[in-house]
Amino acid sequence: MQTIFAAPVFDATVIFEGQELFKGQGAAGMWAEKLAKELEVPVTVRKIGTGWALCGRVDGEDCVWGIHGQRLKRVEEKA
Repeated sequence: MQTIFAAPVFDATVIFEGQELFKGQGAAGMWAEKLAKELEVPVTVRKIGTGWALCGRVDGEDCVWGIHGQRLKRVEEKA
């Protein structure tokens, strides 16, 4: 089974506080749609500093995804 987490992210990225995020809202929105379909939960985009992250709730836990090595990865938000 092919998972969205294995698909390469070829969109422009930015680094904010050590996290790699989507540079544009449009690209983040496209990946949010793909992730929502795979996880079967609503996924939105949110501006974090100079970039955009994917946000959703999985198994009762709020999750934020950015990029790591051209793949989607959960990131920890700094307080």
